[in-house]
Order: sequence, then C-alpha cells, then structure tokens
Amino acid sequence: MSSPSPPSPAPLSVVIPTRDAAVSLPACVAALDEGRGTGLIREIVVVDGASRDGTPALAAALGARVIAAPPGRGAQLAAGAEAAVGDWLLFLHADTVLSPGWPAAVAAFLAAPGGAAAGYFALRLDDAGWAPRLLERGVALRSRWLGLPYGDQGLLLAAGFYRALGGFRPLPLMEDVDLARRIGRRRLRALAAAATTSAARYRRRGYGARVVRNLTCLGLYFLGVPPRLILRLYA
Repeated sequence: MSSPSPPSPAPLSVVIPTRDAAVSLPACVAALDEGRGTGLIREIVVVDGASRDGTPALAAALGARVIAAPPGRGAQLAAGAEAAVGDWLLFLHADTVLSPGWPAAVAAFLAAPGGAAAGYFALRLDDAGWAPRLLERGVALRSRWLGLPYGDQGLLLAAGFYRALGGFRPLPLMEDVDLARRIGRRRLRALAAAATTSAARYRRRGYGARVVRNLTCLGLYFLGVPPRLILRLYA
C-alpha cells in the first residue's frame, strides 16, 4: 500500500503594509482567521514603514511575520511581495476587513483555469447613509468598466503573474492604479466577497470634497504628473 501524499502547503501569502496601524490592524487580521482555519493562508506578512505606535509588536503578537521597509505604500508592498513565500499573493490595507465567507470566493478564484488574472473585492464603507452607498456603487462601476480597483479593495494574483508584471513600483501614490493598468481590465475579476474599509477620510472633510480630490489626483496621474507631486494635493 502506497503512503498518502503529504498535504500541499497553504497557497496564500497575505501582504499588509502598515504605518501607525495599531488601531485598525487587529480587525483586519481577525477577519483573516477564517482563511487560516480553512488552511488557505500560509502566512501574513506585515510590512511596517516606521510606525511609532507599536504596530510591529502588535502584528507579531497577532501571528504575522513582520518586516521593515521605507515608508511609502508602493515600496512596502513591493518589499512584502519579495519576502512572501506563497504561490498566491493577497494585498490588503491595514484598515480593510474582509467579509465572512471570503475564503470560498478566493478558493474559487484560485481553482479557476489560468493564472494570468487578478481578483478584487467589492468595496464597502463602514458608514451609514446614502453617500457611502452611492460611492460604493461608483467604485463598482469604475472597477468593472475602467479596470481600476484601488488598493482598499484588495488585490489577489498569482506570485508568478505578479513578478511577470514587474510588481509594485516604489511610488508614493497611485501604486495601485499603476499596477492595475499593467494587469489590464480584461484580466481583472470581481470576487464574490466584500472588503469593508474605513470611511474616516470621507467623514473628515465630506464625501463630495474627498471624491473631487481623488478624481483630481487620478486625472493628474493620467496626464503624466509625477505621483510625488500629486501626493501634495492628496495629503
């Protein structure tokens, strides 16, 4: 009688860039426990960019592997992908919480034929009222018709495909748009699960003002303005 084959290692490395994320990170990681329990997640890689609020120690206590990188989401995401060992990469923001049942949606994407595609989650905001619902609907249309999901929707793709694309570039802003454009609209797939993210930045100055600023930044990027200059407006 032949001996049973050893179980395959969990395929997924989750990469989370952080900077002073001690308040939001526990909920993000707690939602990932569902994937840990199903054997989907191989590791959680937290890439910290000089936090001053104890985020690295907290991330380690939550079971993540912590590495340091220069501050800047593009550079941090690139460093996390370089360190990851999984065959698949899931990039998440630290203030993003995946909806219950998300592992089934991810597993279905992983099982689909062909690895030259990327998946993203539907955006949900942790706020009530008509403004966040309208914004969520607009994001869904932007993602579907323009092929521009943003980083707060998560991004799932095979590690080999990620490397073939050239990975995240060390941009101070628009690193998610830059990679989405290289993936291409036809190779982006909506996952059957949601990612809830903080609406604090919209509540702080108003939904209308924030949307106008975001669209202005996107327009400047498409006009060729360097992201380091757009960052001044965004921040």
